[in-house]
Amino acid sequence: MNRLLILTGVSGSGKSTVIKSLEDIDFYCIDNLPPKLIPTFIDLCSSSEKTFSDVAIVVDIRIPERNLLGNLDQVIDQIRGKAKKVEVVFLDSSDEVLIRRFKETRRRHPLAADGNIIEGIKKEREILANLKEISDLTVDTSEFNPHQLRDFIQGRFSSRKRKLILNFISFGFKHEYPLDADIIMDVRFIPNPNFIPELKNLDGNDKKVIDYVLTNKITREFIARFEELLNFLIPNYIKEGKTYLTVAVGCTGGRHRSVVIINELGNKFKKYNPITRHRDIFKY
Repeated sequence: MNRLLILTGVSGSGKSTVIKSLEDIDFYCIDNLPPKLIPTFIDLCSSSEKTFSDVAIVVDIRIPERNLLGNLDQVIDQIRGKAKKVEVVFLDSSDEVLIRRFKETRRRHPLAADGNIIEGIKKEREILANLKEISDLTVDTSEFNPHQLRDFIQGRFSSRKRKLILNFISFGFKHEYPLDADIIMDVRFIPNPNFIPELKNLDGNDKKVIDYVLTNKITREFIARFEELLNFLIPNYIKEGKTYLTVAVGCTGGRHRSVVIINELGNKFKKYNPITRHRDIFKY
């Protein structure tokens, strides 16, 4: 076995989409396997005549004995060495997005026995807190649609030769930085539209905010220099074999300056078909 992915995360964060995406790039996938059975399964794979090169196992709150999730870190220590690479991937999403997804699909949250989705999400986060802490990769799927999430996962884990998937994301430092970012730029040195009364309640997609940010000499010089840097880095990343690159630009709240700049970068690097996301634009 070359690679083993332990996939976990909160309900509604997109684990089903991820499993399908992994199956499409030749992972052997198992959904909802109790942690204590993982070592046995790996031993069976090793003794099987069939070659199991890449395996993904979903472990989440749906298992009957939920207290066993607390032992997953011990199981991971036990199985390291049985696969060349063991990686824990945690899928997360904002509470607002999770609630919307459950309402849209009309599915019941596993821990919302009384129909209270908010309480169910809260309980689940408490149970999974340790798993999120020990994860090798945390993916916030709040701003991903299913196609973007598929591209992210396949770009990250496919062993096939693929084109670079370029992901531009804006964020606010007061909401923490994106855990999956490869390059992070801080643009809080640019004058803040939040202090202009007529711009405060607008966002970086509004023409008035765009004009305010882009007419500033400092902004224009920053974009030119950063564009030059990316034009140098991206071809070298591709040459090195990198299949996924996340470039994050942050301002204070993630609503004005970073949004404008990420949109500009998305336009300047259209030839890579970048995925552009604004993580914190509505967190006010």
